[in-house]
Amino acid sequence: MNITVKNGYSIFIDYTIGVMEKTCKICAKPLKGRTDKIFCSAHCKNQYHKYVRYASKTAAIEINGYLKRNYAILWELLGTNKTQVKVYRNILEKKKFRFKYHTHFHINSSNKTFFYVYDLAWMEFSDDEILIVRKR
Repeated sequence: MNITVKNGYSIFIDYTIGVMEKTCKICAKPLKGRTDKIFCSAHCKNQYHKYVRYASKTAAIEINGYLKRNYAILWELLGTNKTQVKVYRNILEKKKFRFKYHTHFHINSSNKTFFYVYDLAWMEFSDDEILIVRKR
């Protein structure tokens, strides 16, 4: 399309440059209507959100299983009457303890990090010893 501007110059405007046809996230049909539209129908929108809920629920169930397992291992080693115990790292590894999974952590005044699984915590020493403590 040619447009003549006030000072006599012609400008050619091509409206097709940069315009990409958007498609539905689920079925890849071309979208019509609003420019910020993501899904072609309510069905596709529901399918997408159903999948997202399922994926997040599955991940949460898996992680909660790891946390329960870690808690059971720490509780078994600590016992019911003790408040703290020192064990070697390989004992926890043999029981398939996952050091990556914990609920929170705390750094004490001497700059040591305690990793918690609910109310039980462990702290790693440099000589492959691990201190397991019960939160008071």
